[in-house]
Amino acid sequence: MALSPLVNHWWNVVFHVTPRGLTTAPIPYGVRTFDIAFDFIDHHLLIRSSDGKSESLPLKPISVAEFYAELMNCLRRLGIDVRIWTMPSEIEDAVPFDQDHGHAAYDPVYVRRFSQALIQADRVLRIFRARFIDKASPVHFFWGSFDLAVSRFSGRTAPPPTGTTPNVANWVMREAYSHEVSSCGFWPGNEALLPYAAFYAYAYPEPAGFDKAKIRPAAAFYHSDLHEFVLPYDKVREAPSPDAMLLEFLQSSYEAAADLGKWDRAALE
Repeated sequence: MALSPLVNHWWNVVFHVTPRGLTTAPIPYGVRTFDIAFDFIDHHLLIRSSDGKSESLPLKPISVAEFYAELMNCLRRLGIDVRIWTMPSEIEDAVPFDQDHGHAAYDPVYVRRFSQALIQADRVLRIFRARFIDKASPVHFFWGSFDLAVSRFSGRTAPPPTGTTPNVANWVMREAYSHEVSSCGFWPGNEALLPYAAFYAYAYPEPAGFDKAKIRPAAAFYHSDLHEFVLPYDKVREAPSPDAMLLEFLQSSYEAAADLGKWDRAALE
């Protein structure tokens, strides 16, 4: 975010799923570029520069503050001098990275399991994305909300969002939701709102009647606190055809958003 040109809806700062974990896109620094990749198989973070130099650090149980310090030292050794805002985004009661000595967990088994879930979700979301011929996001991982997402756009502008997001400026959210969108993805959940992993789908702005739409499969439901349709991950994982169930959910939720929102589907699909 500090070094790359802004792309609409912040698509320049997302992570992308790889066969081994997650990676940034190439990041410019002067005439060089570099990227940062999480390897969730061998459990290390790798920074590679276009001049052939690289740095790595192990992913292990250390505090957020220690990890942040080691990462910034790696960048400096590569001659990359960057300063960032150290407050975590989209997290209530957050502690700045360089002051967070309390969070220090890293479980390689569950990290690997989560990575494998992302790989499967990414694969099916890419199939769904390919069915849309107009403006659509890449399949990407947002590190703030911590979800894998893909979004389709009607082509029309949207009213500015009125809510607040912890440690995120209003103008950031206005850029994210500047145009009408039907978005879907995979989220591991959290204890407060959804204590299990799930696929989700929502529309912004939400058209009238969206919450009453008949979404397939039968295991999907509208979550009134999230303002999203939710399909539990375990229902998909246990289905005879997980791909078919997930694609049915993605398609039916999109159709509800597009039809109720009066999108020009003939031109967009």
